[in-house]
Amino acid sequence: MSETLLLPAQLDLKAAETLKADILLRRGKDLTLDGSAVERLGGLGLQVLLAARKTWAADGLNLRLGFVSEALAEQWAAFGAPDFNAEGALA
Repeated sequence: MSETLLLPAQLDLKAAETLKADILLRRGKDLTLDGSAVERLGGLGLQVLLAARKTWAADGLNLRLGFVSEALAEQWAAFGAPDFNAEGALA
């Protein structure tokens, strides 16, 4: 069964621990992260998302980033991070 998790507006140091916990609560099933409300992506928020992607891939499950806000797309690209949804992007 697949779930969707709405990401908070601020993905920064303050949000990282809660984000990690929210994502891990859904471990064991396919998950889509809804990034439509994200206004700011910080380095630690990026790390949490990339670590989650790697964990889901190791578990053989799908973790996708969908409904991406313009701010999230721009800040993701500014970090030079790999395409989150590309197969093997984080291998």
